[in-house]
Amino acid sequence: MQHVTRLFDFPYYQKEHFNLDKALVSKKEGKWVSTSTQEYIDQANAISRGLLRLGVKANDKIAIISMTNRTEWNICDIGILQVGAQNVPIYPTISEDDYEYVLNHSEATYCFVSCQEVLDKVLSISGKLKKLKDVFSFDELANCNHWSSVLEKGRDTSNQEDVEARKAAVKPADLATLIYTSGTTGRPKGVMLSHNNIVSNVITSKERVPFESGASALSFLPVCHIFERMILYLYQYCGIQIHFAEGLDKISDNLKEVQPEVMTVVPRLLEKVYDSIIAKGTALEGIKKKLFFWAVELGLAYEPYGANGWWYEKKLGLARKLIFSKWQEGLGGNLNTMVSGSAALQPRLSRIFGAAGIPVMEGYGLTETSPVISVNQERNKGWKIGSVGKVISNVEVKIADDGEILCKGPNVMMGYYKDKEKTDEVIKNGYFHTGDIGEIDAEGFLKITDRKKEMFKTSGGKYVAPQLLENRFKQSRFIEQIMVVGEGEKMPAALIQPNFEFLYAWAERYQITLSENSDIVVNQKVLARIQEEVDLANEDFAKWEKVKQFRLTPDVWSIDDGHLTPTMKLRRKIIKEKYMDLYNNIYGR
Repeated sequence: MQHVTRLFDFPYYQKEHFNLDKALVSKKEGKWVSTSTQEYIDQANAISRGLLRLGVKANDKIAIISMTNRTEWNICDIGILQVGAQNVPIYPTISEDDYEYVLNHSEATYCFVSCQEVLDKVLSISGKLKKLKDVFSFDELANCNHWSSVLEKGRDTSNQEDVEARKAAVKPADLATLIYTSGTTGRPKGVMLSHNNIVSNVITSKERVPFESGASALSFLPVCHIFERMILYLYQYCGIQIHFAEGLDKISDNLKEVQPEVMTVVPRLLEKVYDSIIAKGTALEGIKKKLFFWAVELGLAYEPYGANGWWYEKKLGLARKLIFSKWQEGLGGNLNTMVSGSAALQPRLSRIFGAAGIPVMEGYGLTETSPVISVNQERNKGWKIGSVGKVISNVEVKIADDGEILCKGPNVMMGYYKDKEKTDEVIKNGYFHTGDIGEIDAEGFLKITDRKKEMFKTSGGKYVAPQLLENRFKQSRFIEQIMVVGEGEKMPAALIQPNFEFLYAWAERYQITLSENSDIVVNQKVLARIQEEVDLANEDFAKWEKVKQFRLTPDVWSIDDGHLTPTMKLRRKIIKEKYMDLYNNIYGR
C-alpha cells in the first residue's frame, strides 16, 4: 500500500505505516473503548461481506445519520465504500421533510442511524420512502435491528473474494459520496464527490499540517459535513489516534480526559470558549483581575513570528506563564493546533489564542471543493491573521473581474446529483464559482471579504458587505447573533439576537430587573448599552456602511427554529420573514 487512491485505502495505509492500538476511540458506558487499526479493517470487511449478503450492489446509496461522531460511523463508511456503494451522510437535526427529500432523492436502499431520536424521524416518514429496505441502529434499540446484525452476516469470510473484486473495480474517479448541502434557501443539493476529489484534498492538505503520528485528536464537528470527514481521513493518513467526543455539552470534560494535541473547530465554538474565559476573568478581584486583563490586552495585539519585537515577546512570555498556561490546562494541556473552518474567524480570536500558545489555523473551502482551497500553516511563515492562508498545491484560484473566487483542481466536485442545470451554473470553463468575494495579497494569502449573493446595494447605490459588519459586531459580548439588512433601503440596519445569558448577569450587576427575554428587547437601559456597542463597532466602517438602527429579537436563533443552517450560517430570508414587523418598524412602514 504505497499510494492511497480511494477512500477505503486509508485504514490499510495506516496499518502498513503506523498500525495503531488506538485508531478509533469512543466512550461507551462511561469508559473510553479503543478499536485498533487491525480491528477497524476487520470490522469494515465484515460490514462489506454483510452488505453483499443483503444484496447491496455497486452504486447503491446507503445513508448514515448519527447524532454524534463515533467509531461505528467510520467502520460503516469503509465497509460501504469497499463494495462500490456510496455513503450518503445526513445531518441528524434537519426537518422530517428534508429527511424524506434526501432519502428519496438519493434513492438510499439502507440506512444506519445512531439512536432512538433519529430512528423516530426515519420511522415517521417510512411510508413515503420509495427505496429504503431496512434500518440498522448503532445504539441497542427495541424497535430496530442492531448494526451488529450486519457484522454477524459478514462473520463468514467465504465471500471475502467478492469484496476484493468489488474493491478492485472501484476507480479513483468513481463517485464515493453524496453530501447534501444545507442551503440557506431551497432544497438541499446533493454534491457528488469522487474518491479522488477527497483523497487528493487529504494528501495535499497533509503538507500544511504539523500532525505527528501517535498524537491524539478530539473529533466533535459533524462528520456528515465534508470538513470533519476529510480531517478524519487525514488523521488516519497521519497515524493520529481519533477520540470521538460525546457531544458538544461534554467537550470540556472530554478535552481534559483525552488531552488532545489537535482538534478542528468552528468560530462559534471559539467565541463561546473565549466568552467563558473572559467571564471567569471578570469574576476575579484585585491584582489577579488586573493581571488577567493585562494578558488579554497583550494577547489582542498579538502578531505571529515575533513581529511585535523583543519587548512584546518578553511580556508575552510572562503572560503565558502567569495566565495563558491556565487557558491551556482548561483545554486539556496538550493542545497545540486548532484548525478552523466553515465560517469567517474574527481576527481577535486568532490573536488571543495565538498569544495563548494555541494557534488557530484558519482555512477556506466548500463542500463542492472537498473542501480545502486554502489554509494557514504555522510553519514556513505560512500564517497570516485575517487571511485564510495560501492556496494548497494542485489547486488553482483566480479572482474574477467582479471579485468572485474561482477554483479549479482535482478537488472540485463531479457536480450536483440529478441536477445538470445547477451544476452548469457553478462550473464554467472548468472553474467552480464559489459565490465568495475575495482577494489575494502580494504575499499570496487569500482573504475572503463577503458572499457575492449576500452583498447588497442601498437605495443610494452604495454596496454593503454584511458579513464584514456582522463579524465586527459579534465581537461584543452583548451580541450573540446579528443580521445586517438594508437591500434597496436608505440605510443599513440590523436585527440582533442579544447574548441573553450575559445580559442577565450584566443586569444583575447593575441592579436592573429583567424577568424574561421579552423584557430585555425593550428595556431602555439595555437598548442604550447595546447602542454603545453599535457605535463602537460602527467606527470601523465608512459612513454609508454604518448600522444606523437596530432591533433586538426575543428568540434565541437556532437550527431547529430555522434561523440557522446546520453549519450555523444565517438563513437570511427566513430571519427577515420571521421579524418582518421589526424590519418594517426600522424603515417606518
